Amino acid sequence: MARITASRKQLRPDPKCGSLLASKFINCLMSDGKKSVAQNVFYDCLDTIKERMPDEEPIEVFTQAIENVKPAIEVRSKRVGGAAYQVPMQVNRVRQQSLAFRWIMLAVRDKKGRPTAIKLADELIAAYNREGAAMTRRENVHRMADANKAFAHFAW
Repeated sequence: MARITASRKQLRPDPKCGSLLASKFINCLMSDGKKSVAQNVFYDCLDTIKERMPDEEPIEVFTQAIENVKPAIEVRSKRVGGAAYQVPMQVNRVRQQSLAFRWIMLAVRDKKGRPTAIKLADELIAAYNREGAAMTRRENVHRMADANKAFAHFAW
């Protein structure tokens, strides 16, 4: 049975943009319970996006970047008769979002030597343009699913 947390029910839109998605992302960005630090990083990132893409709305760039990174399909291990098969399966909405967040965070944390807000802005702009480390990861997941299409009949 899936573990259900109250975070979705308690989630309030973020103060500046009024976006639930941004609020959830800030919560994922936060470490050691320092929400104000996470908010500052996120809003600095949005300011950087506004400077670099003046004709675009920063929150729209963020939303579209998350949409672009979301995977539609992934492989899951399934044991059938002593053998483990990588079976391609659809990804549900909640997992799509959490994977997109996770991959963007990993991409940002892998880069070293610059402020997090700038690294995050770089990654979001790259994802908006369908490139960057998070998009590469998504493409790899899709490629794996495509390569294992022969085992799709094990998905039940």
